Amino acid sequence: MKKKELLNYSAVVLLGVLIFASDFLNTDLFNFGEQNFAVWFVLSILCFSSGWYINKAFGWHFGGKAVFAMIIAVTAISIFLITFFADYFGANEILTENLILYSLRNITLGSMAFFGMAIQEVISTRKDTQLLQDKVDLLQKDSELSKREANVIIEEAKVKAGKIINDAEAKAKNIILKKERIEKELKEFIQIEKELIKRYEGK
Repeated sequence: MKKKELLNYSAVVLLGVLIFASDFLNTDLFNFGEQNFAVWFVLSILCFSSGWYINKAFGWHFGGKAVFAMIIAVTAISIFLITFFADYFGANEILTENLILYSLRNITLGSMAFFGMAIQEVISTRKDTQLLQDKVDLLQKDSELSKREANVIIEEAKVKAGKIINDAEAKAKNIILKKERIEKELKEFIQIEKELIKRYEGK
């Protein structure tokens, strides 16, 4: 775990080294010679890659703070060195303009790191969004399947309920018919009894 943390923080340090290394290159930023452009292109790609890794390791918020702090720190060190070693950096004639130029170079490379972070964040967010969309689609399919199953169960319940009602009605009719038949038989039995009693009394 500590090795991984050390590797993550080393990416921030590497970014600072890359930005600081740009101070020792040709001061003419707008000289688009092939060699000068190649060096700046490689530095920009390396800063971009560092920003990509930093965002992947630390996330946008903490990684952004780390990159911003590194840019400020390296720019402050660069200004200090250029001020006290103006002869080496060729900043004797127009010191203020050279300080601004070096600061802009540092900020430009730092911006490449932020660009790498932003691209990585967009891709990561897109992947997360796609995963969430897939989960939503899966839940919708499960919901539709559950609705279909619920509808089937409801239909089966309706059929069973209808059958139970029909059976109950048939039993009720049978009971009523039996009752009517028993009542009729009782009436006939009573009528026969009455006739027998009358005959008996007549004798």
